[in-house]
Amino acid sequence: MDAIVIYCTVPDKKTAKEITKFIMKHHLAACVSVVDRVESVFSWDGELEKEKEILLMIKTVRPNFERIKVLISELHPYNVPEIISVPIVDCSKEYLEWLVHETQH
Repeated sequence: MDAIVIYCTVPDKKTAKEITKFIMKHHLAACVSVVDRVESVFSWDGELEKEKEILLMIKTVRPNFERIKVLISELHPYNVPEIISVPIVDCSKEYLEWLVHETQH
């Protein structure tokens, strides 16, 4: 089973809690780490923007990506939310077993 981390930035704690709650309620991830006070610098409509955001690091398995992407798209206030999947190339056998177990309920 391919393990992945999905990165998603959100504008506030309310959105972070809502997305995290739905993901965990439906056993779509083993863990969501919420990192507060991320400063994002990005280009938007030709302008350089800077925002304080919250980063969600969603640890899951590849087959759950589409469901998580749809869920985030429905709950996220941004027109173009960041939903990036990165493979977990290496991790402990125990962590991988736990991650897979927790996402198969």
